[in-house]
Amino acid sequence: MTLTITRRGAIALGAQAVLVAMTAGAATFASSATRSSSKTKETPRTGKQFDVVIVGGGSAGAVLAARLSADPLRSVLLLDAGPDFAPDRYPAVLTNADLVAASPEYDWHYHSDDSARIGHDIAIPRGRVIGGSSAVNAAVAMRARPADFARWAGRGIEGWAWPEVLSAYRAMENTPTGEDAWHGRTGPFPVRQRTAAQNTISMRAFVAAAESVGLPLVDDFNGARQHGVGPYPLNVINGTRINTGMAYLSADVRARANLTIRGHAEADRVLIERERAIGVLLVDGEIVPAGEVILSAGAIGSPAILLRSGIGPQGHLREMGIATVADLPVGERLQEHPFFFNVYALKTSAIAMTPAGGAIAWTRSQHAAPDDLDLHISGTHLIDPKASPTGGAIVLACAVTLPKSNGSVRLTSRDPRVAPNIRYNFFEQENDLDRMVEAVELSRKIGRSAPFADLVDHEMTPGSSVLEGKALRQNIVNNVAGYQHPTSSVPMGADGDKAAVVNNWGAVRGIAALRVVDASIIPDIPSVATNLTTIMLAERIGAHLTR
Repeated sequence: MTLTITRRGAIALGAQAVLVAMTAGAATFASSATRSSSKTKETPRTGKQFDVVIVGGGSAGAVLAARLSADPLRSVLLLDAGPDFAPDRYPAVLTNADLVAASPEYDWHYHSDDSARIGHDIAIPRGRVIGGSSAVNAAVAMRARPADFARWAGRGIEGWAWPEVLSAYRAMENTPTGEDAWHGRTGPFPVRQRTAAQNTISMRAFVAAAESVGLPLVDDFNGARQHGVGPYPLNVINGTRINTGMAYLSADVRARANLTIRGHAEADRVLIERERAIGVLLVDGEIVPAGEVILSAGAIGSPAILLRSGIGPQGHLREMGIATVADLPVGERLQEHPFFFNVYALKTSAIAMTPAGGAIAWTRSQHAAPDDLDLHISGTHLIDPKASPTGGAIVLACAVTLPKSNGSVRLTSRDPRVAPNIRYNFFEQENDLDRMVEAVELSRKIGRSAPFADLVDHEMTPGSSVLEGKALRQNIVNNVAGYQHPTSSVPMGADGDKAAVVNNWGAVRGIAALRVVDASIIPDIPSVATNLTTIMLAERIGAHLTR
């Protein structure tokens, strides 16, 4: 059976579309979305200059807006291309944690341009709403590891050593479990470590089967040890995905006289005079003056805005007819985790699929460095039960979390309404494919092991006809997707790093009063979901700017 990825994060099994979302309660979500559509807010043009204009209200931008506006003497404007919902007015399609990237209304509709390399393009769901992709993702709340930040230090980047980032991770979170040395209790962002009892019977069996093949049990992935298998930590409370717009832009924060939030305000480019950012031009022609501009439009949006502003590789800008303001390697190091779906039909005695998010195995390949964990097997029920002939299924999704292949973000037009050209270049480095094969082989070994195998009717993908060797490698290439963790398209670096665009605090080289703060500046993709690290990064840079 062939598996491909379609728009809005859908899994397609042959001709049948399998939405990566639970359909239970669909009538409720549709009704709620209809009721909520009138509650979006578009604030009027102000006509005034703000001290700081933040472009993008997602995992980083919402955090920065809250932190920078805490100083009543600093005026802050937060712009977002999507709607602005009050914390208690988000529609169910955005709050239901069992629905992932489920609505085209809140999506940028990006696709990669990878068909020449792998035979197909890749859907890239990105949130277009206050809260950004934290409003549409799988709500995984896992931290990057000390080894990830050691690679930052290896690039000569200062200020991001593990003790410093651990303090920020702890300060941002509120969680009732785990050891105090590892966890915060009073931060704005909720993290809840799921327990085995909260998971479905098949998810518990996945964990037990992974243990049976040698993976140790982990009861807290944000604690001292990550190598092993166990339930996910999630930013989910009572089935509600808590995004950064809800957690950071509370009613009290929104009441600040010095903070303005504008939805449906899409940025074209940054206005620059004499090597200094002075404002933002919106797609409707409005000019928004600014004392300082911070781009937080994400790993796709931020490089595109910079390129339209004349900041990027001079040759590419010349091709697009854009005058070069700063010749910098914008968009040259896009990274993403390649992702492959090993799907099983469940026996009718075990078809429970709620909650959808479940457990993860985090381990290392035979190619990994001693301190690295470069493979994931993510267990979820993020699949339409109708895709399974038994009415129930479980996905063991495999990922290479420290890929060596790099992609790119480039313009296809100067028109901001035309999506940029995005290439992931998955498996450009053969070693990435070798490791993905290793992950899939481990996933299938777990699939054949009790007690998981006792609950499985049959393997749906790749299927019994795809066993090993060349057939498995080709099936992986034919069906690879993205983990929805794009990073590093505007990378930070040390002063002498010619591959870097920004410094260690997000300041764009050669341009005053312009920063980028989001996942695009992460210099090297972390070995795990990126949302928590992006929030932490915004917290630390926000604190740096308010000293």
